[in-house]
Amino acid sequence: MLLRISSVALMFVLVGAAVRGQDQPASTPAPATINTDRPAVTNSSVVVPDGSIQLEDGFLETGSQGQSVLDGPETLVRFGLAAKTELRFTLPDYFQNLSAPGGMGSGFGDFAFGVKQRLGPAHGFDVSAIVFVSFPTGARGVTSGGYDPGVQLPWSRALSAKWTAAGMFSVYWPTEGRTRNVTGQSTFVVDRQLTGPLDAFVEYAGSFPERGGPQHLLHFGTSLKIARRQQIDFHVGWGLSSAAVDHIVGIGYSFVFQGFRRQ
Repeated sequence: MLLRISSVALMFVLVGAAVRGQDQPASTPAPATINTDRPAVTNSSVVVPDGSIQLEDGFLETGSQGQSVLDGPETLVRFGLAAKTELRFTLPDYFQNLSAPGGMGSGFGDFAFGVKQRLGPAHGFDVSAIVFVSFPTGARGVTSGGYDPGVQLPWSRALSAKWTAAGMFSVYWPTEGRTRNVTGQSTFVVDRQLTGPLDAFVEYAGSFPERGGPQHLLHFGTSLKIARRQQIDFHVGWGLSSAAVDHIVGIGYSFVFQGFRRQ
């Protein structure tokens, strides 16, 4: 039933995106500063500009229960379909187990496709809805083996010229064995603009699976816009519960191309 509901939701968003794409008038895109989903767990509450293609990439080392896994390039491709709609393509990530055999396998992970619809701003809040589904394209020992949907609701609110509060409420339906382990997730992040191009954040992320203990993560990071359309980032995190990862360390590079607007 949950999978059916998520599939219907995805269909409605896709139809809505197609209608918006037909009605959106052509105009010259305004210059914009890059705004990424990474490196926080919390996604951005806005979409990429209409007609733009944004690539967000990175590498992440994860330590958990004596295992160390490196993955990359974590490529997320975001395409601005309309003023408030973007298409999202999560390309297969490569996972390399750096530890002794017996843990997670090595190989490419699953491909995912999604749609993001901006719902705000309203009453000082920016809110978006993201629906996506992953496909079992990955290697054995890495892939979930199923078609896994998810729904995310990122939000943000400016507290002052330099401080921003944000968060995200999510529900995922990952395949584990022959069943799904429905997982809710809640995040909260506070971001501080240190200089014009440099900001830093502190974030809490909690995942609450139907089976298994809660996974609490304390997360810190920074991002630097080296140009209006390019960004580099660095982030670290520590698990706060026994079911969470021990630590994560990551770096990233993102950039955006504008001007692919339909005529």
